[in-house]
Amino acid sequence: MTVTEKEFTALMRENRGIIFKVIRLYVNHPEDEQDLFQEIHLQAWRSYTRFNGLSKFSTWLYRVSLNTVLTFKRRPVLVKPDENLEHYGGTHDPHGRTEESEALYLAIRELSEIDRMIITLHLDGYDNEEIADISGLTKNNVAVKLHRIKEALTKKLKVN
Repeated sequence: MTVTEKEFTALMRENRGIIFKVIRLYVNHPEDEQDLFQEIHLQAWRSYTRFNGLSKFSTWLYRVSLNTVLTFKRRPVLVKPDENLEHYGGTHDPHGRTEESEALYLAIRELSEIDRMIITLHLDGYDNEEIADISGLTKNNVAVKLHRIKEALTKKLKVN
């Protein structure tokens, strides 16, 4: 499948919320956020020729974004990460943030990496089969994990 730079840019623009969401859930530093945003675009461009169209572009972009972020997180850290989330302004989020949405993001950030991915995809409307395709898990495993994640988040949000 060939694509022009203009078409690719339009697809990335339409789906940039996916990239921002993945970055927001896995990274705490503004400098890392900017680097990752660019790196995800680069990796998507490099691997777009392998996109076969069997899944939605957004599903494919989720996979590229998650793989890029998780690879980035595995690199050696020279400086201790800042655990304070106060620096996180609304620069990437086109919608206003509410106290409830911030509480949910904080609760999701406390989950394991795989659980973060599953709940984020679910909240974005992906069905269990699509989540299984992205994560490499079985559809049944996704359903079980999703149920447990929802229970854990409900407990966290009621306590806080």
